[in-house]
Formats: sequence, C-alpha cells, structure tokens
Amino acid sequence: MAAHLPGPEVTHDLYLHIRVIISIVLGIAITRILAGLARFVQHPGKLKVYPVHLLWALIVLIASIHFWWWEFGLAAVTRWRFELFLFVLFYAFQFALMANILFPDDLEEYDGYQDYFLSRRKWFFGLLIVSMLTDWFDTAIKGHAYLASFGVEYPLRIAGTIMLALVAMRTRNQRFQLVFALLYLAYYVSWIVRVYDPGRG
Repeated sequence: MAAHLPGPEVTHDLYLHIRVIISIVLGIAITRILAGLARFVQHPGKLKVYPVHLLWALIVLIASIHFWWWEFGLAAVTRWRFELFLFVLFYAFQFALMANILFPDDLEEYDGYQDYFLSRRKWFFGLLIVSMLTDWFDTAIKGHAYLASFGVEYPLRIAGTIMLALVAMRTRNQRFQLVFALLYLAYYVSWIVRVYDPGRG
C-alpha cells in the first residue's frame, strides 16, 4: 500500500519541519562566522585583521540572523511544493557558502586575510549577487502585497548592490573595497531598523 504523502496545502507541522532544516543550515553559517572571528582573539599575533574582510564577515553574520528571523513570512505561503522547498533551502545555502569562503580552513597558500579575500573576491561577490537575486524571488513568493509593501526602495537596493558588487569583483582598489563594505553595512543596518516590523507578512 502506497504511503500517504502530505498534500501541497501548508500545515503548521510542515512549516515547522521546513524551518528546522533552514535553521540547521543557517546555524552552520553563523557558527562558521563566530568561530572565524574568535580566531583573531585566539591568535592575535598570527592573524592580522583585514578591515574589509572583517566588515563582510559582520554583514554575513547579520544577514544570516536577519534571514532566519524574517523567514517567519513563509508562514503566509499557502501551498508548498518540493521545488519551492529546494529554492528556500538554496537561499539558506548561500549564507553557509559565503561564511565558509570568508573563513577557510587554513591560509597556508595566502599572505593573510587581505591576500586571501582579494584573491577570492569574485567568488564572494558572485555569491552576494546571487543572494540579492534570490532575495527578490524569496520576497516575491510571499505574495504580491508583501513585495509591494517594501516600496520602490527595495528593487533599487537590489539593483544598486548588484552593480557595486560587479565593480568589487573586478577591482582590487582598497579604497573602493572599504567604502563599499562600510556603506553596505551602514545601509543594511538602517534597512533592518526602518523596515523591521514583527507584524509584517
């Protein structure tokens, strides 16, 4: 006798099941960032802090926590399909990948975090671009009203970040890299503070 599979209609138990898996993946990302940051305290004489790298580590940490919190909006999804589940999981994977790119297992092949980050910037900013596009789709699947509630600033934010990330992929200019990271961190925090609303979605 064939096993009875849950239908596409979302249920509380199904949503919790999906959120648990997402939480595990995001937990890996957060753990990687925190462990990487702790290395600077553990080995202050061995590891030199590179401000740009440190700023992006903080950004990915905040973004992972923010994504984790905001995924309660998925409760508004009325029909779940396996491909939708894979999409949301794919989004969570991006945070884990960025965290692991920021903090590799070792730096033996590189002359510190500055050399490492600049040599891997195309991978990192490429993932950042993918995450921006994924964020738009993730917001869209929560409904047109939810997407529209963010106003015109949201698509401008996505487009602006993608354009700057494309430049960051191509240049090693230290001033640009630092200004981009600083501005993105400041803007992202302001975005969370201004848009944050527990009642949204």
